[in-house]
Amino acid sequence: MFSQQFVNAISLGCVFALFALGFTLIFGVLRIVNLSHGAVFMVGAYAALVATAEWQLPLSAAVIMAFLVSGLLSAVIDWLVLRPLRNRNAPDLILMIATIGVAAILSNGVRIIFGPNNLRFPQGLLPEGVFVVSQARFTVLDLSIIAVTVVLMAILLWGLHRSRYGRALRAVAESPMASKLMGINVERMFFSTTFIAGGLGGIAGVLIGLYSNAIYPLMGEPMLLIGVAVVILGGMGSILGAMVGGLFLGFSQVLSVAYIGSSARDAIAFGLLFAVLLLRPEGLFGKSVQRKA
Repeated sequence: MFSQQFVNAISLGCVFALFALGFTLIFGVLRIVNLSHGAVFMVGAYAALVATAEWQLPLSAAVIMAFLVSGLLSAVIDWLVLRPLRNRNAPDLILMIATIGVAAILSNGVRIIFGPNNLRFPQGLLPEGVFVVSQARFTVLDLSIIAVTVVLMAILLWGLHRSRYGRALRAVAESPMASKLMGINVERMFFSTTFIAGGLGGIAGVLIGLYSNAIYPLMGEPMLLIGVAVVILGGMGSILGAMVGGLFLGFSQVLSVAYIGSSARDAIAFGLLFAVLLLRPEGLFGKSVQRKA
């Protein structure tokens, strides 16, 4: 039934978009491809698992904990790893390779602590219930994923375009040197950006853990590939592009599985991505500009 596949595609696409929001936020401000974002996403899922399974906290508190743990972890990575390299004017490739090393450390550390097997959230975290709209069935999880993604994206867009912090952040994204001359603490903006981006990734980790009913140490790797594809499709550094790109990839994956087969899922999704980029190499909402020094 197409209406049900439509619901599934929206739910999955929203998770993709939420993960990509943090990924594109880091690139838009720091101008680096942070390949440790998938591992941060994974740590957020495990933080929520500990909160619910070990500490018996409600899901809402677990989501907040995932945001804080992942946000702090992402900020610490920037402070301890990326900041010293930036101060030495290291090439972007070196920064990217450093994040790969961080991701490997985090994934192996979690595997040592929790083991390599799949884990699941406890039952009963979300109330039972199905809402039927025009023959399409929305579960509480579907509605929660859609609501959380829309609310977080709205807050992020409002903050970037209406708040004083957002204006400073956009100034740093345009030119860190000019922003520093204007009195903006650029390193503090980098720190807060990575915190927010990591927190968004942590929330996405909780949602995908609930959606797929599986949490494991390498769960960030396939999401990282999807996140890169979403960011490139939507336009590097574009918040709106991340949302649209996530929905696009979610629809292409769900519909290809439903009507063609699971074996063709990734081939069709990334084939469509390639076709779009042939027509618009900068992405749907990207701009062909370079940031000033």
